[in-house]
Amino acid sequence: MTDRTVLRRRSKSKPSVAAEFPFQMGDVHDISADLGEPSWLRARREEAWKTYHSLSMPTTQDEAWRRTDIRSLPVNGISLNQSDGTDVLADLMQPLTSETQGALLVLQPGHAPILHANETLNHQGVVFGDWSTLVNHHPELLKKFLGSVVSIEEGKFAAAAAALAKEACIVYVPDGVETQAPLHSVLWAPGKDVAFFSRVLVVLGAGSSLTYIHETASPNAIGGSAVHAGIVELRVGEAAHLKFVELQSWGDHVWNFTHERALVERDGSLDWIFGAVGSHLTKNFSELTLSDQGAEGRISGFYFADGDQHLDHYTQQNHLAPHTTSDLLYKGALLDRSRSVWRGMIYVAPGAQKTDGYQANRNLILSEKARADSIPGLEILADDVRCSHGATVGQLEEEPVYYIMSRGLPRKQAERLVVDGFFTPIMDRVPFEGVRTRFEKMIDEKMTRNR
Repeated sequence: MTDRTVLRRRSKSKPSVAAEFPFQMGDVHDISADLGEPSWLRARREEAWKTYHSLSMPTTQDEAWRRTDIRSLPVNGISLNQSDGTDVLADLMQPLTSETQGALLVLQPGHAPILHANETLNHQGVVFGDWSTLVNHHPELLKKFLGSVVSIEEGKFAAAAAALAKEACIVYVPDGVETQAPLHSVLWAPGKDVAFFSRVLVVLGAGSSLTYIHETASPNAIGGSAVHAGIVELRVGEAAHLKFVELQSWGDHVWNFTHERALVERDGSLDWIFGAVGSHLTKNFSELTLSDQGAEGRISGFYFADGDQHLDHYTQQNHLAPHTTSDLLYKGALLDRSRSVWRGMIYVAPGAQKTDGYQANRNLILSEKARADSIPGLEILADDVRCSHGATVGQLEEEPVYYIMSRGLPRKQAERLVVDGFFTPIMDRVPFEGVRTRFEKMIDEKMTRNR
């Protein structure tokens, strides 16, 4: 008998925690120097980088990250803030809310920003531009408002974005100014083995109004990954009105992390419309804070995942004063092995009487291996309020599909009509035909490539 040695190969296991970004304080200094920043702004970046290192990488032991595992985060060997130069998709440049727009700003890491703006904005005192424009011409706005809504203490990725962001869209509308044409910005970040960091800051003075669309996008990349971390800050002044449309269509190689918060002051209103179909993995924190009486906020979210996409959205509605109103509706559909996570919270502070808060999340499962987790929550510390929530996860029902097929339509078309009907409540909340058309195109592309 011949002796045989059997070699047992150990399966490759994931690390216990995600790897840190490989960047250094020197990278922070280089970014600040390239942008010509004053010493106070460089000091803020340094503080953010120190905060980044003081915070642990999130794990599934953290409550907010329990259902999102990022141990495979691809940060080793990545470069910083460089894209591959692929041309921006023509669809992203088109107006979404009217035939014309007040301005279009296109950002692409490693390339000069492109800005097309109507002179009317300058006459009204409206500021709209990229980071370097604000540093050179309006540093007082950055000093006053930057970081006033989203703190670097919010989380690991918020601190990283505050330290390393070069791409930024900044809007300031003075008191009493009502902009007539919408503003539109696009962050286009093609490439692989790269990390992108971005910021959005929108400030509306008392009695002003604005419609603003911001898009983040990239093409798919084969054989590599990318990471994006971003901050979005919205400040809506007293009796001001903001319509904010946010569209995310990252390539399926992108790991996307965002901290977003809106602060609405007395008698102000916010209509926040959110659509997401891209990325390999998304972890998004969206928070609405109603800080004074009469403040109102409505959030309408749309997402559609397929393949092995993982989309995790955490939302919070904070009522800090009496007579405030919030209304949130998120609807999503899932195909293949994709997964969605939504966790929502309505918080009512002590003394915030006559609060009216509502949140709902509805999910449509379109394949056997897809999964949706939906977790609403309430924390109410006042006794004269009206707050409610709802969450549903359901599969595509055969009865309506059969009914439509009985009218002569093929199954694929019948299923598409049922999916359209599922999203109708979201589409009805979108006041812009162009945005609805974009959402419908996103649905078409998902349904077509999975049939």
